[in-house]
Amino acid sequence: MSLATQQSLESHYVMHTFGRSPVEFVEGHGMKLTGDDGREYLDFLAGIGACSLGHGNPAVLSALEAQTKKLMHVSNYFYIEQRGQVAALLSKLANDDVDGACVLADAIAAGDETTAAALGAPAADEQVWETFFANSGAEANEGSMKLARLYAKRAGNGGNTIVCMRGGFHGRTLETIAATMQDWLQDSFRPLPGGFVACSPNDVDELRSIFKQLGSEVCAVMLEPIQGESGVHPMTEEFMAAARDLAHEAGAVLIADEVQCGIFRSGKPFAFQTYGVEPDIMSLAKGIADGVPMGAVVAKKEIADVFKPGDHGSTFGGSCLAVAACAATLSALVRGGYAEHAAKVGAYMEQALAKLPHVTEVRGRGLMLGCDLDDAAGDAHDIVARALAAGAVINATGAHTLRFLPPLVCEEVDVDGLIEILAGVLG
Repeated sequence: MSLATQQSLESHYVMHTFGRSPVEFVEGHGMKLTGDDGREYLDFLAGIGACSLGHGNPAVLSALEAQTKKLMHVSNYFYIEQRGQVAALLSKLANDDVDGACVLADAIAAGDETTAAALGAPAADEQVWETFFANSGAEANEGSMKLARLYAKRAGNGGNTIVCMRGGFHGRTLETIAATMQDWLQDSFRPLPGGFVACSPNDVDELRSIFKQLGSEVCAVMLEPIQGESGVHPMTEEFMAAARDLAHEAGAVLIADEVQCGIFRSGKPFAFQTYGVEPDIMSLAKGIADGVPMGAVVAKKEIADVFKPGDHGSTFGGSCLAVAACAATLSALVRGGYAEHAAKVGAYMEQALAKLPHVTEVRGRGLMLGCDLDDAAGDAHDIVARALAAGAVINATGAHTLRFLPPLVCEEVDVDGLIEILAGVLG
């Protein structure tokens, strides 16, 4: 159906929670989206970082097609194919063992069950990470917070307060809104669940003060290694280390919300690895299954083992389809060297953006970048609209900040195409 028809129908029957741009996308291949009028657009948003391998990736499509012909859904009361392999891959990637993950992915792709089982078995000295599969980033963050509180109650310090960062974003459920320390998001939905304390990102002194005041009442510090929705603001190495150390001194855990910055986007499998600071729990979603809805809580075994049957669950989490898409996605990312690729192309893009008129700062890591504009550039949302009209899909996180989250298949030639469009838009 045409754009006009969709606009009419949605105006009557779809809740108005999004301010949509006047384009209807009907097809996508790689870095490009196609509108209902046949026009192509360079996609530097990737469904807000979800389509990690771009649009129409053959391996993911093949995996989904094969799975739909076999089995689409059963209850989590039963075992299914590939879920264990995916969890083993995530554990190896959490340890930054990309080579080990690559060998395991090769065995899985070859259908070598014996080798895959042997490679998937943890070594005696290996940190094991266990996964709970969900459907979204908000669910993953809810699960991470539940796990942190349960760990404190059953095996930790008994605390229940979670320290969260101002300017962060963790989802749109009531609990994740409570953890998102932004008044514009919280005010309309009060009263909110309690047990959350705000800290300014990268303010080590404030974080120390919070722990001095609350001590073992704190069960977790929750942060995004790179804040996305507030304008792509990385944590400092000093703050990441302080968050881990202060949490552990109080018997609390560190939760890394890697929903947007994880899955190879930063130039590492997970953004926390760019800091050399390891969390106890992390939340994943977005790019984990190349656009198929999926989330995950990944935690160190000694933390995760406090979860017992009945403590948490999901009807669709870790479904046959999502697991098949995730297996294909992770395999392609690992075997294709996309961590290094994201770092390389991201550095090229960062330098190119910095040379544009009206750009005052470029921030981020890998292929998660934000750039600030001066007042003369006008409102960033207008820049986004003009870029769309010129053939590029980008995003604004505020009046003066543009955000870029392209598929990880982005090449330098794609960056050149974007820069040409932005140069014309920014004048």
